[in-house]
Amino acid sequence: MSDRKYRQHGYQDDDRGHRPARSDSAPRKPPEPRDPRIPRDPRVPNMPGFREVFRCARCGHLESPSVASLSKCGKCGVDLHACIHCASFDSGARFECRETIPARVSPKDTANSCTLFGARMQVERETGSTPAASGTSSAKKALDDLFKF
Repeated sequence: MSDRKYRQHGYQDDDRGHRPARSDSAPRKPPEPRDPRIPRDPRVPNMPGFREVFRCARCGHLESPSVASLSKCGKCGVDLHACIHCASFDSGARFECRETIPARVSPKDTANSCTLFGARMQVERETGSTPAASGTSSAKKALDDLFKF
């Protein structure tokens, strides 16, 4: 008689390691690492893609990633060649920059002439929906068609 209360098979059974051998003797190749940001074909319609964008740190407006020394945001007018828009900006690092700089640049939201500047790119999902054919009239028409006799 078993010392267990119930007689169902479970994780303590001894026969768990006895699997039948595979019929094909070819070795399996390891699965390739998959990066979800890289698009695969065919793309499933419900799965959005990813893209890299450069946004203003103040208002979130989409800007061009090629930033000149006098570039300004098209929406709020903030200087884009500033520390707050740099990829090396880190408020926890020394002089608030991940790069080794000789002195602190202050203020962080005005234009500067730093040679280490690189635009901070963010990875975002491509979201968007197709607009309705004719708005609420098509929904009303579909509802009326549903209850026609």
